[in-house]
Amino acid sequence: MAKRINELPRHDRPREKIHSKGAGALSDEELVAILLGSGIKGHDVMTVAGRIVRLVDDHHGRPALADLQRLEGVGPAKAALVSAALEFARRRIRPERIKIKTPIDVLPLIRHYKDRKQEHFLCLSLNGANEVITTRVVSIGLVNKTQVHPREVFADPITDRASAVILAHNHPSGDLTPSKEDIALTRQLKEAGETLGIAVLDHIIFGRKSHYSFLEHGCL
Repeated sequence: MAKRINELPRHDRPREKIHSKGAGALSDEELVAILLGSGIKGHDVMTVAGRIVRLVDDHHGRPALADLQRLEGVGPAKAALVSAALEFARRRIRPERIKIKTPIDVLPLIRHYKDRKQEHFLCLSLNGANEVITTRVVSIGLVNKTQVHPREVFADPITDRASAVILAHNHPSGDLTPSKEDIALTRQLKEAGETLGIAVLDHIIFGRKSHYSFLEHGCL
């Protein structure tokens, strides 16, 4: 269970940490906690931030304002603040300028999922020049062929008019060895992509300190 804000050493609290280490060193929950400023009575800010991050993931980065307001510990003012911050980021950040040449180029776009306690299956849409169009969370939970179906993976890349995709998911255990399910799913999605005319360029399994690339290991 995550520690409450008042249980953290002062140097590990989000506001102090961002000054000493920079925003890039903070987890998603810590960044949201800074936006919130404080919790409301009976709700620790880190706990509320965690709820918001889970909701954002569940809604592929676009939660409705009403959904934010329904979260325990989030009132209209904080919901409006988070919604505005997400929209501002979407208008300013242009990931499609990032060109993917090697698996390492993908890591900055997905590294903030490395600390998640559940597996997050991600799909990056790429154009014909291997430039990133967008990154989406396809599913949260155990990665298998039941939860991660080709129709869920390719629905948005088709809308994006993507030429290719890169798949990725985190292993909370830290063991980056592909499971039998990972291998079978990768094969299934590659075959589905060939049918749709969307190439699966790689499947990356990542953790806190390292990554495993199906492409680098000759498994695609």
